[in-house]
Amino acid sequence: MSNIELLKDQSETRIFKAVFPNTTNHYDTLFGGTTLHMMDEASFICATRFSRKKVVTVSTDKIDFTKPIPQGSIVELIARVDKVGRSSCVVKVDIFMEDMYSAQREKVVTGYFTFVAIGDDKKPVAIVD
Repeated sequence: MSNIELLKDQSETRIFKAVFPNTTNHYDTLFGGTTLHMMDEASFICATRFSRKKVVTVSTDKIDFTKPIPQGSIVELIARVDKVGRSSCVVKVDIFMEDMYSAQREKVVTGYFTFVAIGDDKKPVAIVD
């Protein structure tokens, strides 16, 4: 296994959250902005664990919401490095929704977040040494 593949495996990030009323919209489903915030946070942690450098979000791409997430659900965010460039990486984030009181689970959101590693001067640096 290559060093990059090993780093990808070691940096996979999983976060669980409960969908409470303060995170929902007027339809009692998880607010899209809150969903994006959670995805950006999970992908940031993943990219940081992958590179062990300062990273910043530079873009998001192709975020697909396939099903609404109702209040009272449990969500799991799984972030994993998908692609690696010289100073950047793309992190794929999948969100799985679970019913709190059954084993029902399905993937409901997928998105891609691009990060660039930066030095103290805020200029791009190699994402991995």
